[in-house]
Amino acid sequence: MKPELLAPAGDFPSMHAAVTSGAGAVYFGLQEFNMRDQAKNFRVRDLPKISKVCGGVKKYVTLNTIVYDAEVPRIEALLRKIRKYVDAVICWDPSVIMLCKKHKIPFHISTQASIANAQAARFYKRLGAERVVLARELSLKQVRAIAKIVPVEIFIHGAMCVSVSGRCFLSQHLFQRSANRGQCVQVCRRPYTVRDGEGRELKVTNHHIFSAKDLCALPIIRKLKKAGIKAFKIEGRSRDANYVSTVVKVYRKAIDYTLSKKETQACIQELERVYNKGFSTGFLLGTPTADDYSTLEHSGAREHKQFVGKVVNYYPKKEVAIIQLMSGLSSGEIVLVEGHTTGFIKIAAKDIWKDGKIVVTASKGDLISFRSPKVRRNDLVYVLRSKPL
Repeated sequence: MKPELLAPAGDFPSMHAAVTSGAGAVYFGLQEFNMRDQAKNFRVRDLPKISKVCGGVKKYVTLNTIVYDAEVPRIEALLRKIRKYVDAVICWDPSVIMLCKKHKIPFHISTQASIANAQAARFYKRLGAERVVLARELSLKQVRAIAKIVPVEIFIHGAMCVSVSGRCFLSQHLFQRSANRGQCVQVCRRPYTVRDGEGRELKVTNHHIFSAKDLCALPIIRKLKKAGIKAFKIEGRSRDANYVSTVVKVYRKAIDYTLSKKETQACIQELERVYNKGFSTGFLLGTPTADDYSTLEHSGAREHKQFVGKVVNYYPKKEVAIIQLMSGLSSGEIVLVEGHTTGFIKIAAKDIWKDGKIVVTASKGDLISFRSPKVRRNDLVYVLRSKPL
């Protein structure tokens, strides 16, 4: 049986991208109690619409932060509201687990529980967990052994925290923003000067001494497919819809087919188009070395998304969108359209019309049109352009 492909969603465009690109399930946070507090996230009132967008794709809600006594009643009230809309809750705090059991809501154990051995996995299974998300610090051999005992989920792609299972205190210590409450400001991504006890600067080859490369399990996907893993998870609830679409499509292909080395390399090049800090297999093939740390100040993506305008009208019979440009656009460029209801559309802007004529380029302030699947007024329009080397 193929593993479930679990994709992140931080807003409706990214959720739409996940569903239309081949995800078998999506996970998302609400406005409280999730480890991506700074993502857009969703509201409880969005859940009926989420169900409609997802259709047969499973829906998992994250309630995976540290929980204090005063918050437990609010969590219980929240669970009552969401239980008929979700397929499972991702959690690890015992209070949330017991509330899920009380209200008969299926639950998966979050990676925040640091499950790194078979006994711990059995413990949560006896508690009633349908699935456990293993600690990221495990090798493939260790994952395979635990997968024989309980249904397991592992991360296969996305950002990696430099701390064990995300338990970092730097953000709280320096900026009073707790990573364990979903408020991480990514202190690890900054450059540092290293000095000894007497204040003398030490020479280092890379000033980004805490910044890990992104996890990319694509080179070993064949081995993972044979390991008995229940679900492959993509990190990225703070990423945009184009990121989600690109990564989901690549791993959907890798799960459904056996890729040659050439095809695998082509897929990695696709992943390099979107946000990344360089790629590593993390702990799956052994303890990371210095080569698994990133030297990048910013994203290594080979393309960047630039805002170019808004949809001002759409003619469904002709399938034509009218766009008010706020930046220049050329014929043939790849355009992204994002909206709360539209979701995410990625097309080539062919045959751009302006003032009744086809033009090669259009400028800021121009009112243009081109053929497009259905979009809506006030949808945002972006263009994808290659980054200069």
